[in-house]
Amino acid sequence: MIQLNNITLAFGERRLVGGVTTRFECGRMVALLGRNGTGKSTLLRAMAKLGDVAEGEILVDGKSIADIDIRQFARLVAFVNTERVDVEALSAYDLVAIGRSPYTDWLGRLTDNDRVVIERSMRITGVEHLAERMVETLSDGECQRVMIARALAQDTPVILLDEPTAFLDLPNRYELCTLLGRLAREEGKLILFSTHELDIALSLADSIALVDTPRLVHLPTSEMVNSGNLERLFNSEHISFDATLKAIKLR
Repeated sequence: MIQLNNITLAFGERRLVGGVTTRFECGRMVALLGRNGTGKSTLLRAMAKLGDVAEGEILVDGKSIADIDIRQFARLVAFVNTERVDVEALSAYDLVAIGRSPYTDWLGRLTDNDRVVIERSMRITGVEHLAERMVETLSDGECQRVMIARALAQDTPVILLDEPTAFLDLPNRYELCTLLGRLAREEGKLILFSTHELDIALSLADSIALVDTPRLVHLPTSEMVNSGNLERLFNSEHISFDATLKAIKLR
């Protein structure tokens, strides 16, 4: 579980969100929505202990992240960035194995239990057949799944993802987000991901966290749809909220 207590985030002189208090529970998939430049990535990085908070505190499992050392924090929160990982001469298996770093000794030696976790993570995410493939030979979709397998191997209750569908085609976007939803519900994890895919968020996420500077509104998906917040925000961009809802209902 992640708790935001009176959080304020800023970029330079600009306040992105101010005085935000909410909580995200395990066993749920939460979509983080908002316009470009409103602070979605900044908020995710703050929750991943990779960025500063101007005011307030962030708690994971009831503890302030400021008081948790890096190794222990890595056993609580995994973070998957939006950029494709740039590595050479590393197999998919080796990349997933990096997720076991918080549990290995100082030499990074894997135990039999570590290997069981790695293989299970690759099996759940459907990438076990890629184990011996070099990462640079993987497609964007394959690479993203391997990165999620690495986060799963990290064995954390929380997985944060920044734009995980950014470079995928439509079928792969849905397949990936369906996988994330399954991880949340079957593995009991909190899956919190930023996205511009309004249709995916509305059809697959349990709740929506909407960044509407300087507010953050977090509601169950059905309540968010009926609140008017999405309609006001997205109809003001070059997106028809009503058309998106109709497209979802036709599926």
